[in-house]
Amino acid sequence: MSFDAAIEGRTIRCRIGTDRALKAPVFCYSLMAANRPMSGGVLVRSVAGYSEVALPDLSAGALHEVVLEHVDPEYRPRNRAWLPLGPYLRHAGGVDPLPPLPSGVISGEAPEPPPCPGLRLVPPPQSWAAATGVADARGGFSTRSHLLDGVEALAGRLNLGPFLRGSLALRLHHDPTLVAEGYRLEIGAAGVDLTHGDATGAFYGGVTLLQLKATHEGMIPCGAIEDAPRFGWRGQHLDCARHFYRPETILRLMDLMALFKLNRLHWHFADDEAFRLEVDCLPDLWRKTAYRGEGELVPGVFGGGIRSGGSYSKGDVATVLERSAALHIGVLPEIEVPAHAFAFNQAVPGLRDPGDNGAEISIQGYAQNVLNPALEATWDTLIPLAEEVAGLFPMRMLHLGCDELPPGAWEGSPLVTALKAREGLAGRDEVQGWMMERLAGHLAARGIRPAAWEEAAKGAQGGIGHEALMFSWTGQGPGIAAARMGHDVVMCPAQKVYFDMAHTGDADDWGAAWAAFVNLEETVNWSPVPKGAEDVAHRIVGVQGCFWSEFTTADAEIEPMIAPRILGLACKAWEPDGLTSGPRLRELAGALGPVFDTAGWTRHRTP
Repeated sequence: MSFDAAIEGRTIRCRIGTDRALKAPVFCYSLMAANRPMSGGVLVRSVAGYSEVALPDLSAGALHEVVLEHVDPEYRPRNRAWLPLGPYLRHAGGVDPLPPLPSGVISGEAPEPPPCPGLRLVPPPQSWAAATGVADARGGFSTRSHLLDGVEALAGRLNLGPFLRGSLALRLHHDPTLVAEGYRLEIGAAGVDLTHGDATGAFYGGVTLLQLKATHEGMIPCGAIEDAPRFGWRGQHLDCARHFYRPETILRLMDLMALFKLNRLHWHFADDEAFRLEVDCLPDLWRKTAYRGEGELVPGVFGGGIRSGGSYSKGDVATVLERSAALHIGVLPEIEVPAHAFAFNQAVPGLRDPGDNGAEISIQGYAQNVLNPALEATWDTLIPLAEEVAGLFPMRMLHLGCDELPPGAWEGSPLVTALKAREGLAGRDEVQGWMMERLAGHLAARGIRPAAWEEAAKGAQGGIGHEALMFSWTGQGPGIAAARMGHDVVMCPAQKVYFDMAHTGDADDWGAAWAAFVNLEETVNWSPVPKGAEDVAHRIVGVQGCFWSEFTTADAEIEPMIAPRILGLACKAWEPDGLTSGPRLRELAGALGPVFDTAGWTRHRTP
């Protein structure tokens, strides 16, 4: 078998070769969104971006061409990631994979890094007073404290040791007047004094020394650092629904986060494509959706191919939580309601109004991907699920989703029509707001703080309420509006910190493009509290990067998408506004390049 494809304007030209005769072949593949053949075959099935195109019988040695286009004329293929993912042929004799196209970022030779004068530390500290001389830490530090055991373990996993097996004296001091997570370092040629207010501050002081040791080749400049984070929420999101990442990959990501003082992992394991957490209250949900592909409830969307996937056991959760505790990282789980529930509806029947004759389609092309709040069965399912998932995680917080409700949702449901009349709800946003407020209220009464995407604040009645933490993703405007409603807000604008976005507009690059092309400088070229929002600055409590996995076909593909852009995220989440400019970030990224390499983390290398 052979397969290749190329972008030609708005179309994608595919060529399929076979070394033997095939009867009734069907070309199965996935694109970014709903699509159709312009020539070469007949569309016989479509689920979101997944399509099945019937081809004519193929003779041995045949080379058959199929030309595809997206249904939505606004979708124009941008780069290699928009070519068919997970392609295979189903035919009278069985199922055969087609050779996958080259996937992920193509790493070339690293450009010559620019000079990086000054302290080579990300995020830069709030205050640095340089002194004369250097501290020789090439052999590592010596301390009697066990507060840095987590840093020692991190150094070993990142190949940045030795750290605590050397001779340079490292003395720890407790000062309860320091702010949470803050620390002070006095670096001298004869030794280092690390003052901390809490265990996390001690950990971050140790991480600073670990990073400086690596970036200054063991010869750390002498001086004094006063440091503390600007925001309490410094997050990185990972979409494990579109692609199942091995638990080891999640652990590696948390190690990288800790090196740059990020402290929240947003674990997104539920979406239209799967629910990947093993829960006792609803075993069919994860058992029936953990895998997708040929013969599964969910076909091979987003590169699922013939069969792919997996689920996370409670043992996996325990492993992630053990690592997160050692790294001072909190883990936020997310379920998805009311939309992005295609897999949910496939696995758990009875959560849609049987009289619903609506034809709503989600932005990614899914039909019937919304749960119905007018059914008691929905609540009998959601409440135990939400309670069990939240109960697995020490943060006592649950992200409820609530993004991208399809236009026309529930308009064909007689039960929702009756609900609107009974509750005085005017439209879909108010129905969604009513649903979110009810679910959030149930959780809040049990000491679980709700969180949600920005859309949960919609509705004339005020939306979700209950001091929910809101995540502003389409831009910063919705976050400012939510803050003025009294919500705490985490800023994660797609135009700046969505790391699934392609770095450049080059057709040979990799990634999404609907929000922007996000180069390294853009990750710091913004303010979490934009001009004119000073009145709600106290409500902006954090910054978070997001990685969505529609284009991901292998775990390693996330690495050059995240690195080095995670450095910009770390700066915005920690430092005073505007401290690091785009050019300075590029200097720091050059200095940190060898650290990524030593840690075995592939980084994006284009200029």
